[in-house]
Amino acid sequence: MAEILPLHDAVARLVHDGDTVALEGFTHLIPHAAGQEIIRQRRRDLTLVRMTPDIVYDQLIGAGCARKLVFSWGGNPGVGSLHRFRDAVQNAWPVPLEIEEHSHAGMANRYVAGASGLPFAVLRGYTGTDLPRHTDTIKQITCPFTGEQLAAVPAINPDVAIIHAQRADRAGNVQLWGLVGVQKEAVLSARRSLVTVEEIVDELTPVPGQVVLPSWAVTAVAEVPRGAHPSYAQGYYERDNEYYEYWDSIGRNRDSFEQWLDEKVFGVTEEVAR
Repeated sequence: MAEILPLHDAVARLVHDGDTVALEGFTHLIPHAAGQEIIRQRRRDLTLVRMTPDIVYDQLIGAGCARKLVFSWGGNPGVGSLHRFRDAVQNAWPVPLEIEEHSHAGMANRYVAGASGLPFAVLRGYTGTDLPRHTDTIKQITCPFTGEQLAAVPAINPDVAIIHAQRADRAGNVQLWGLVGVQKEAVLSARRSLVTVEEIVDELTPVPGQVVLPSWAVTAVAEVPRGAHPSYAQGYYERDNEYYEYWDSIGRNRDSFEQWLDEKVFGVTEEVAR
């Protein structure tokens, strides 16, 4: 059953140096506070997995937490590049970063395979691209029934998956709704999982289109109000578009980034950087 813990304790217990870590959320409910707590605890040599790494992964990469990134697209949405990601790939700063690139469909199918207990996923994809030439985890297979050439990709089974959600009850059942990406699949595919939530309530009131993760599928829950900021949490707060623009100026050079780390991450405790 899920254990309710402070964010600091949950990260300390669940995220270890050398782990494969997935922080998922598609535009909505991105677990920024948890990502910054990983930085604060100075985790190293992580393999970071995410369908669409944006500024929370720019922060983790720039802080030297990552040795590898498994992803399908990376950028500061609506603004431009991730400068700390770019610096790591081009200049190995602060440490070299290995990359493994897939398509969105490939990543989604990998999570589904992991959640289903399957060793790999099969899809019609990658045809006409050069990704199979650069990514060892994309293989061509022949359908035994039709002879069709298909792509196979290995399941993703992170050591720990981290997501943000709107609510959890005191038993650790988690409720999320709105624009939901692969959060459910990420949690079900992982060996351990942490869900940060806007609030812990006595009872989960049903919401149209909700996803409920039962307590037995979650390792730990941490109550972290505004834990998705600057992304949004439907029913709680809107996306902070100005922050994404602000991040471009912070991440663009090493000095401003390191100043941001000192002031907004290492200088605070369990607080969302602003």
